[in-house]
Amino acid sequence: MITGNRAGEADVRLTMTRGHRAAAWCAPVCLVVALAACGGDSPARPAPGSATATATGTAAVTGVAGPDGPSASSSRGTLVPSPSAGQPNRPTTVPALPPPPLPTPRRSTIGPPPPTPGTGLPAGVFGKDWERVPTDRKIVALTFDAGANADGVAPILAALAREHVAGTFFLTGQFANSFPSKVRDIAASGGRMGNHSSTHPYFTKIDDVALRGEVLGAERDILAAGGKDPRPFFRFPFGDRNAHDIAAVNALGYVPIRWTVDTLGWQGTSGGRTAASVAARVLDALQPGEIVLMHLGSHPQDHSTLDADALPGIISALRDRGYAFATLDTLLG
Repeated sequence: MITGNRAGEADVRLTMTRGHRAAAWCAPVCLVVALAACGGDSPARPAPGSATATATGTAAVTGVAGPDGPSASSSRGTLVPSPSAGQPNRPTTVPALPPPPLPTPRRSTIGPPPPTPGTGLPAGVFGKDWERVPTDRKIVALTFDAGANADGVAPILAALAREHVAGTFFLTGQFANSFPSKVRDIAASGGRMGNHSSTHPYFTKIDDVALRGEVLGAERDILAAGGKDPRPFFRFPFGDRNAHDIAAVNALGYVPIRWTVDTLGWQGTSGGRTAASVAARVLDALQPGEIVLMHLGSHPQDHSTLDADALPGIISALRDRGYAFATLDTLLG
């Protein structure tokens, strides 16, 4: 008896019988059996990516390709024996369920943490975008926003120095990078600095990560250009904000400052404005604690600098009405 062990331990049994006729067919059969045994112990190589069944009918997973690359784990798909009666156990692949779609990133609806203790700011200044300094004193805060150019910086600084008036300057990171010498001039003048974002976007249209980058990026660039620490004053670009944005800025240690009146000098002569109309808007809105919004740059087309042109007359007219000037630090007590 000759026994060959291959693919499920099939037994081939040959029995020699008496007689010359048995010998006639024995030789070919023996040759076939011998050739089958020459396969050795190595099983047939499976096709790439296929699963190999063991002799006991269990299945081994050779690898499943997923989003993170091949894995030896069967968690993405398992092999189970086929229930067909009378047939060898053939593994069948149960396809893995596709992963659920990732949620679309959305702006957090959970408010940021409260301001970090130790900022030195009174609790009462948080939670709003200030439009005036809360006071009964006849004071005005002159504020200037940096724009695309610095054409009005020199005449504005000259007028403030001549009249011994301090202003507050809200600078963007882009302005600081483009005009570092002007940033240093403002710092040397004694003016107070504030943060006006890095790239001047609409804050209600950006997410929390971008908001943080805008605020902290501008802070970094202003300091790198030789400016003063802009904290704690922040002005939203375009005045665009909501309660979430205010809370997020508060959490970074900043107090948002809006304005009582916008002179509209930024509209330029091409927009129908004049130095006289700029001054008139300031005087028409006059009240204790008034915050005036002006700009440092010129109009991009007509190149007029109406805020710079009107500033000396504004200072004189306010003094004639019994008003003094203060920086926004007055807001902090």
